[in-house]
Amino acid sequence: MTSKPQLRATMRALRKQLADALPDASQQVADFAKELPQASMVALYAAVGPELDPEPLARALQQTGRRLCLPVVTERGQALIFRCWTPGDPLETDLGGCPAPLPLADEVIPDLILTPLLAFDRNGGRLGQGGGYYDRTFAALPAVPRIGLAYSGQAVEALPMDAHDQWLDGVLTEVGYIATRKVT
Repeated sequence: MTSKPQLRATMRALRKQLADALPDASQQVADFAKELPQASMVALYAAVGPELDPEPLARALQQTGRRLCLPVVTERGQALIFRCWTPGDPLETDLGGCPAPLPLADEVIPDLILTPLLAFDRNGGRLGQGGGYYDRTFAALPAVPRIGLAYSGQAVEALPMDAHDQWLDGVLTEVGYIATRKVT
């Protein structure tokens, strides 16, 4: 099996190709907002580079009355925290190098987490960037459903999963929602 660093490099290149080939994918994902599990506070992320942009989905969720938040790296090697956010709010770069709400935004605990990824499999395996922030966060919030946001072309047959890796409950793509089987 391919090592995780090799797989990350391959999947970063593929994700870039998919982003270029599917410019409407973010809007198409928003069309499937109703397929997500019910939640009053939904965590999304601010897209970096060719990540699938969740902002159209955020606007669709907001129109249905859901409150939104974004993750923030406040300490290296720790779980993420989440701060309230509304599309258009100012963002600053956090310790992880990602756009995040300002410190004056209220800290909250989401009841649904939407996460970026490099690759996923149909069993709920997720390949992230390798920092472990989402894995630590999922472990700290085990009852909160976690859904990957991805291009459908990021699906792979099977991912190498280590003991600390956390599984997804589903993946939302430009072609719809895929419920995954959590493997323990």
